[in-house]
Amino acid sequence: MEFFNSFLCGMLMPFLLVTLGILFAIKLKFFYVLHPIRTLKTIKNGQKEGFKSLSVALAGTLGVGNIIGVSSAILFGGAGSIFWMWVSALCAMSIKYAEVYLAMIFRQRNKDTFHGGAPYYIKNGLKKRVGASKAYSLSVIFAIFCILNSLTTGNLVQINSASSLFPSYPLVFGALFALFSLLAIRGGIKRISTVSSVLIPVLTICYVALCSIVIFSQIRGVPNVFKKIITDAFSFKSAVSGFLCHGISATVRYGVCRGVLSNEAGCGTSPAAHASSECTDPHSQACLGIFEVFVDTILLCTLTAIVILLNKPTGALGAMDLVISSFKSVLGQLGGQIIALISVLFAFATVICQYFYGTEALNYISKNKKIKQVFLFLFLLVIIIGSVIPMSLMWQISDFSIAAMTILNLFCLFLLRNHFYSK
Repeated sequence: MEFFNSFLCGMLMPFLLVTLGILFAIKLKFFYVLHPIRTLKTIKNGQKEGFKSLSVALAGTLGVGNIIGVSSAILFGGAGSIFWMWVSALCAMSIKYAEVYLAMIFRQRNKDTFHGGAPYYIKNGLKKRVGASKAYSLSVIFAIFCILNSLTTGNLVQINSASSLFPSYPLVFGALFALFSLLAIRGGIKRISTVSSVLIPVLTICYVALCSIVIFSQIRGVPNVFKKIITDAFSFKSAVSGFLCHGISATVRYGVCRGVLSNEAGCGTSPAAHASSECTDPHSQACLGIFEVFVDTILLCTLTAIVILLNKPTGALGAMDLVISSFKSVLGQLGGQIIALISVLFAFATVICQYFYGTEALNYISKNKKIKQVFLFLFLLVIIIGSVIPMSLMWQISDFSIAAMTILNLFCLFLLRNHFYSK
């Protein structure tokens, strides 16, 4: 699996993300960069329900990707991986706009709720281009990848990282996490959106505040941090002893993969949340998708990276330990405990949102209620298992599922490029 991940994440996915990101940005005339005020007004004028769906989408993205994902990227790819996170985010904004816009125009109403996302725009958007049967087959394949992703990236990654904060009682933690998750997801999208709309703003504000305290207490070191990020991103020093610049390949791979893990742009998952919105303007909702990427990667991931690189804690055994140690070095034991609590709550919000993504994909394939009950049992079981499985295996499965669904989704977005536009 490591060989496939090296090719998919280290070569193919970065190339596709950058290429399509630039292509779509040109198609959209870079409006979100050239006219940021107008874009913000568009977001502000969006309907209230648009912001509820944004909270669900942010719940699916804000979490381990922002904290542990950044930390693991620095551990394995060096400081330069953060630069490639920025690159992937800038390219991801136009891609996020495209997939949210498509999700809005191809969604379907079922009684009092909307259902949509990548499987819907793949099937309905491509049937004239590649034929109805091929379009449906591609949509089903994507839905299967989405279900796998909800069990791995949306579940295993979150619970494994969160349970590392309680090494003495991982199974107990996993069982309690599964119980609280069950209480939230049994209420469907309405309860998930309610929980997300409360948790996400509070957690984001608290996390930004803590990061700001750490950064301003060491403000003189910030310029050197940015210098190291830029120089390491293009440095060949680490590649001299490697084969064909393996060091740079690792830097790009971990930067892009963790960037996608963080903001999910191109994966085709969060459009399902945006499609559930009562908002009637695809452009307005798609602009919320751009804002989602900005908050997730440009803001929170950058803050996490600066905190880690400013403190450079020694003796950290893993990604979570590196983050906690970085905050503890300035804020003390209490600061470390607060960050641990924030990480757990972020993981909880992500898990319940990813369950929604998984059930939406499953519902697209089959309406059988027994299958949904089996998926619910499996999802809760994975939470418990995820609290004890090895971290290395978890990341390999996660990287593969993200890469596979992202590459398929990007291919379909390219074919559907004439269906979206900006006002």
